[in-house]
Amino acid sequence: MKCPKIVLLIFFLCLYTNIRAQTATLTGIVFDENNNPISQVNITSTIGGTTTDDTGFYILPIIAEKENRITFSHLGHRNIVLERLILNSNETFEFYPVMFTEITQIDGVTVSAEERKVQGIKSISPEMARQIPGANAGVENILKLLPSVSSNNELSTQYSVRGGNYDENLVYINEIEVYRPFLIRAAQQEGLSIVNNDLIRKVAFSPGGFQAKYGDKLSSVLDITYKNPTGFGTQMDVSLLGASLAMETVSQNKKLSSVTGIRYRNNSLFVNSQQTNSNFNPTFADIQGYLTYRLSNKLHVNFFGNLSINDYQNEPLDRQTNFGTLSAPKALIINYSGSENNRYATALGAVKANYFLNETVTLKLIASLYHTTEREYSDVNARYALGEVNSDLGSPTVGEPTTIRGVGGQFTRARNELDALIFNLEQRGSASIGKRNLQWGIKYTHEDIRDQLRESVFLDSAGFSVRPPLPEYGNNQPEVPFEDPLVAYEGVSARNFVKTNRFSAYSQFSESKSLQIGDIYFNIGARAHYWRVSGKDIDKVSQTVFSPRAQFAIKPRWGKDMLFRTAIGVYHQPPFYRELRDASGTVRPKVKAQKSIHYVLGHEYSFLLWERPFKLISEAYYKTLDHVNPYTLNDVRIRYSANNNAEAYVYGAEMRLNGAFVPGTESWVSVGYMTTKENIANQGYIPRPTDQRLKLGILFQDYVPNIPNLKMYLNLVYNTGVPGGSPSYADPYVFQNRLRDYKRADLGISHIFVDAEKKYPKNHWLHHFKELSVGFEIFNLFNNQNSITNTWIRDVESKNEFAVPNYMTSRVLNLRLKIRL
Repeated sequence: MKCPKIVLLIFFLCLYTNIRAQTATLTGIVFDENNNPISQVNITSTIGGTTTDDTGFYILPIIAEKENRITFSHLGHRNIVLERLILNSNETFEFYPVMFTEITQIDGVTVSAEERKVQGIKSISPEMARQIPGANAGVENILKLLPSVSSNNELSTQYSVRGGNYDENLVYINEIEVYRPFLIRAAQQEGLSIVNNDLIRKVAFSPGGFQAKYGDKLSSVLDITYKNPTGFGTQMDVSLLGASLAMETVSQNKKLSSVTGIRYRNNSLFVNSQQTNSNFNPTFADIQGYLTYRLSNKLHVNFFGNLSINDYQNEPLDRQTNFGTLSAPKALIINYSGSENNRYATALGAVKANYFLNETVTLKLIASLYHTTEREYSDVNARYALGEVNSDLGSPTVGEPTTIRGVGGQFTRARNELDALIFNLEQRGSASIGKRNLQWGIKYTHEDIRDQLRESVFLDSAGFSVRPPLPEYGNNQPEVPFEDPLVAYEGVSARNFVKTNRFSAYSQFSESKSLQIGDIYFNIGARAHYWRVSGKDIDKVSQTVFSPRAQFAIKPRWGKDMLFRTAIGVYHQPPFYRELRDASGTVRPKVKAQKSIHYVLGHEYSFLLWERPFKLISEAYYKTLDHVNPYTLNDVRIRYSANNNAEAYVYGAEMRLNGAFVPGTESWVSVGYMTTKENIANQGYIPRPTDQRLKLGILFQDYVPNIPNLKMYLNLVYNTGVPGGSPSYADPYVFQNRLRDYKRADLGISHIFVDAEKKYPKNHWLHHFKELSVGFEIFNLFNNQNSITNTWIRDVESKNEFAVPNYMTSRVLNLRLKIRL
């Protein structure tokens, strides 16, 4: 117990530190319209200037916590002016301008530091994503601290946005849509996120009301841009959870550049902290690469590749879970035999060609191929006992089970195999004239899914087989002898061969204007999607949907810096294979696209507090959903009913205060309220599985005053409990209990020996390092018991089923070393 007290002491000492620095740093690389770095670019600010080196790289000190105007100028290129840039003390801001050649003398190009916020896009610092601690550190870890994003499973990189489920989020890497494995059912089987944090240059996220250029999903968009390096560099990150290595290369003629990342992860540290003891032997590894080859000034070719292997082997041994109340404590004791052997191997390859027709028109052609082979083999036999717990605090056996009131067993067997091939061919384009921009795209997708689903669960209670509670399975044991064959309590057996062909297209137009009342921005667009489902013993079914969308923002010419934003749009989600498959494994091709209408109102207020910059972002939203496909959620496994017999709604409001609570750092506090309910088959409205209600997220950064290179990173999350689900064959309208509230704090402390702000002379041994830091992380700092699902245990005497919580990870210590050369 001493460790948390020491950490808390350090935290509160840092919290009240208030030492100001006066400067910040602007850095990046300047490119021309052909994506080549430009040397000798003049960069000026209020307090000085600098020039880019041979690789186009620059570092410019600027005044902190005040508005700055930065000008980029170069002979033969248009000037670029960065307006209204406010940075915190000691903050480093990355900016990568693109300068266009000028044929005649015309005005320069002005870039506002607020260019994305009028579109409802949230930008996240890549460096922050790499620094902030978490069980799955990275972009998704930062997203979970936003008020609109929820997750009560620290082992998973998946997240729910404004009442949606895990399947309703789009993820792009350099405009290439990426996919997740299909069969993963438990978070500890996931391993690695598809996003490699070491390769990221830019992160953009929209929780709703997004533009037509983004695809057909109901909830959110995560838009990732990987680096395009101009020099050689390596980076290594090693911890008790695994290791990663990233490399940046550029050819001598500057035509070929690449970023490559290799990662390995082992979740044993977390799994061994759970209540189930097991022999755990996972292998999570992947390799990613993004290459750019400049064939000419007008034509660039990119290649993105990813190969990932998740080999999950687990042999559970035993488990004891105490639950209930102080007056009536209970315990579940389980002894296991058998093992799980799951393997998920995925490969993605994509080629992207960029053709710069002229200064205003860009054409793109993207082709990608995704292939996954997944296998779930398990044979696990569990013998359980349900009993009372000794609650006498003075007894040496306190907490141990006493009276046994129910015994039984469960045998789970699975032989699931899936092979999926997805091909995409897409053409995109954009044309800009002044502040007007037109974008369009057309895409063809072919999906070939081969799925064999065979799994069963046999239940035994006090030596008697439990048959499904259906009319055709009568069983009055032990009063009446029963001699019929054994039947699985739950059983699924299906073999599906499904093909889907899709055609989608979009067009959108945006413009910004400066009027007397203020600066305005608007975007209008629409998407169309046609798909046809076919396959072995499956009827051919085709459907079409149309989705108009619009965004509008105004920045009034007031004394206070405020922005008002609104968005409305129709969002369809045509069913993917998993949404076509019902609980019995049968594919139902007539499932319609789920439909959602988004109404979003947003407000941003930038101001100075304690003479430091702060920003208050608030949004209110309402979503109405039709043709809803109801589903059940168990851990991260989603199972759909494969019909459209429900309607639903979501509404909520959220706020985030972002700023330099401690000079030279960026922190935020976010609060959100959300409710979502569904009406299944006109039975009335009940909470959906993602009905999170209240959310509090805190991201805090600090440093020790006398040792500024000793830094602290803290994130805290509080979510109210989601619905706890119901037993098999039970009516969800009867079981409306909720899981306990989710509370978690992750702390990281690191000593930074070398970074962009601290360099060493050539004769020093640290001169060769661009970055060097060492530190430790404490996950689940206060050792909260969080649960993700319930295990339903049958008591043979009362024939009742008890909800036994499945607890997540406890407190875990991790050591971490980061090196960049």
